[in-house]
Amino acid sequence: MNDRKEIINLLYNIADLLEFKGENPFKVNAFRNGANVIRQLGDKFDSYLKEKKLGEVKGIGKGLQAVIYEFAEKGESSELKSLLENIPETLLELFSIHGLGPKKIKILYDELGIKSIGELEYACKENRIALLKGFGKTTQEKILAELEKRKYFAKYVLLHQADKIASEIESELRSIKSVKKISRTGEIRRIREIISQIDFVVLIDKEKTFIEHFDLTDKKDNRIFIKTNYQIPVSIFITKDVESFEKTLFTSTGSKEFLSKSGFNFVKLKGKNEQDFFKSMRMEYVIPEMREEEYYLLQENKRKNSELVLGSMQGFLHFHTTFSDGRDTLDSMISKAKEIGFKYAAVCDHSKSAFYANGLTEERILEQKKILKKFSEENKFLVFQGIESDILTDGSLDYSNDFLKNIDFVVASVHSQFNLSEADMTKRIICAIENPYTDLLGHPTGRLLLSRDSYKVDVKKIIDACASNNVAIEINSNPRRLDLDWRWIYYARNKGCKFSINADAHSTEDILYTEYGISIARKGGVRAMEVINCFDLNEFKKFLQRKVKRNL
Repeated sequence: MNDRKEIINLLYNIADLLEFKGENPFKVNAFRNGANVIRQLGDKFDSYLKEKKLGEVKGIGKGLQAVIYEFAEKGESSELKSLLENIPETLLELFSIHGLGPKKIKILYDELGIKSIGELEYACKENRIALLKGFGKTTQEKILAELEKRKYFAKYVLLHQADKIASEIESELRSIKSVKKISRTGEIRRIREIISQIDFVVLIDKEKTFIEHFDLTDKKDNRIFIKTNYQIPVSIFITKDVESFEKTLFTSTGSKEFLSKSGFNFVKLKGKNEQDFFKSMRMEYVIPEMREEEYYLLQENKRKNSELVLGSMQGFLHFHTTFSDGRDTLDSMISKAKEIGFKYAAVCDHSKSAFYANGLTEERILEQKKILKKFSEENKFLVFQGIESDILTDGSLDYSNDFLKNIDFVVASVHSQFNLSEADMTKRIICAIENPYTDLLGHPTGRLLLSRDSYKVDVKKIIDACASNNVAIEINSNPRRLDLDWRWIYYARNKGCKFSINADAHSTEDILYTEYGISIARKGGVRAMEVINCFDLNEFKKFLQRKVKRNL
């Protein structure tokens, strides 16, 4: 059976193509509305589909049912196939460009014969788009900016994708007999949030035998660039003794700016390993994650290496279950969390404004609270009642303060109206931070890496407000977010802020994203004492009682 998200995407794609072809608007809206209905149903949709009872769902008529059942059973759609006939395959690229809807794409196709991204870019640069009715110069500039952004994004992969690629290459390297030692280096060793190149250092005994395993795209001194099917370049530094391995690892880890500011001099580098090298530079050892230029922005008394590891974490906070839009049950999520080593948890399903995510009404929150109490008692594992409450446009949370008294842990997050001015967005978020029931500011800038920029907001003022109101700041571990950006962690630490490292998990697999959040926290030198997830149960209870009285 196909994933619910695939079915939703199918219906949206059909709606777009129907609109492009000028089909009946009622039919177009039927497919769009059907996709929205399925999104709102969440996990309930799966049971309707499995039991073939889609006819009972308002908004999914017979035509949509036939399309969905066919796709679920065969993995393809005859409706979609039919719509794609006589349409150039490259035209579909245009549907993924932000700001271009089916109607505008139709005009571009009919008026200028544009059927690919390359042709669209050329037309923009020739000033042809600006002359089209319904477009204009501003739209043309926005399209060009979007295309430039796509080119930039194409040069990078997300951290978890780079991690997977690196693991696959490491496995290949280990299978080569001449390889005696391997280490990641460069950006991936420093844990950059997006990666432009994956680098390794290897210690080998037979260079010729080693190189024969690869198709090379380039070779420079002791470094080879290998041909792969991956989106980004891969290079390997070749060394033949332990001393050169350690020195190459140190220098190739970088960053260049960090080494430059450290007074790095390769000739004067003395010792057998990185600890010795730092001593020879008259510096304390700096963990790889922190070897960025920004390290020098941190006050001297805060420059200690982070000791955070997964084993430091005790509280499994801000995760979602099948109560809202999570893919796994409370029982499954907690079982996995216990297996990893968490000691307590706070479930934070979506709030009522997040109707698209099956958000919880007041009645459902009270129902969940009873279930959590029983679950905690039966499993001897305390699960706090939390909520990820939407920050509304005026800065209020989407439950009254009288009702928020019933909730143990409140995460305040922005999930809508991203296009406010910087002043209005900043005011909105600060208002939510000042709510006495807010414990944590979720994914503070709303960015989606390689997909959506942060909303316009004065991050400095937001951090100041969190410090003043004793509200923790989330380091969201989802590799598409990694938000708060690690560069702001330095400032937040200097202001005395507390952090919460959360996978924002929607499935048991997502819980493992916690490692990425820990790595980002380490980049900012975050210590366990600064992370509320590292508090033991009693310390965490004290944190929850710091501003308001709660019956925990």
